[in-house]
Amino acid sequence: MAEEQNTETENTPQAKQQDWTDRIEVRGTNGASSNAGGDGDSKILNQEEIDTLFGYTPDKGEDGYTLKTGVQAILNSSMVSYERLPMLDIVFDRLIRMMATSLRNFTQDNVEVSLDSIESMRFGEYIDSLTLPTLLGVFKAEEWDNYGLMSVDSSLVYSMVDVLLGGRRGTAAMRIEGRPYTTIELNLVKDMIELILSDLSTAFDPITSVTFSYDRLETNPRFATISRLSNAVIVARLRIDMEDRGGKIDLMIPYATLEPIRDLLLQMFMGERYGRDAIWENHLIEQLWETDVELQAILKEKIVTLGEIAKWDTGSFLPLDMYPHDDVTIICGDVPLFTGSMGRKEDHVVIKIKGKAEKNG
Repeated sequence: MAEEQNTETENTPQAKQQDWTDRIEVRGTNGASSNAGGDGDSKILNQEEIDTLFGYTPDKGEDGYTLKTGVQAILNSSMVSYERLPMLDIVFDRLIRMMATSLRNFTQDNVEVSLDSIESMRFGEYIDSLTLPTLLGVFKAEEWDNYGLMSVDSSLVYSMVDVLLGGRRGTAAMRIEGRPYTTIELNLVKDMIELILSDLSTAFDPITSVTFSYDRLETNPRFATISRLSNAVIVARLRIDMEDRGGKIDLMIPYATLEPIRDLLLQMFMGERYGRDAIWENHLIEQLWETDVELQAILKEKIVTLGEIAKWDTGSFLPLDMYPHDDVTIICGDVPLFTGSMGRKEDHVVIKIKGKAEKNG
């Protein structure tokens, strides 16, 4: 009787629930886990592994930017990658080489410019990743009628001010946190941003002609919103080193800004001549100038019925209703080229060209 009563107790819902809760155990940080009933195949995730799975890990890369892992990386995988615009690599490579020369002349110091990374992200994600305090320079692409953003971190601001105002070499720039930037600092940074924008315009010249103009300088990221938070952007992270001083510059360009030249950025060209062969172009131009073209002069056009044509005979006349001062159309194939007046020079019939003919259709 005692055994039967014990069996009935184990089959009750409370007993089943107790047995199920006994089999669930959250593993601690030491990695140890115990499973009731000897089930060694079950995997119990701890809180750290769950956060990593969903992409909420606080881990950051060597450059200080958050890594994208887990479900967050899957959600962002639909974003367009900058690698689909291969010409941007050449543009930014030209930019860092020109920036190194320009900043050396600007600071009269040994300046090294390097490209840390180029990545695609959402505009809101980029704004959240900014480390305050920072200066945000808004610039406009005149020909594309859209905007871009350049962020300068505080270490580069103080380093540039220290170099331009005659600071000693070999000493780190003094940083005073918790105060706003002065007018002198803002003007010096503005001059540096305008210099970089000029180099960026020159870097795009082999692809297309564009002018990047300075618009304004902001210290609050909320006032530098130039795109929707969900829009995709390209961020090029540049590092500027001046011996023991320096800092970082982020060049952010929305995909909407690059849309007018998207077809040009998609091309796969090798070298800085971008696929153009000057020798072949010159040879083709020379041969075109020496090409013979057959031209025809149309005096007048008249619509005639087939019945009238059937009545024609040897010696028949076709009246054109044309006067001596009427213009003659010169065509090549079916394409009208010029209009002119007909005359005679010695034993030849000549046409004096007056202008271009209107193309029908």
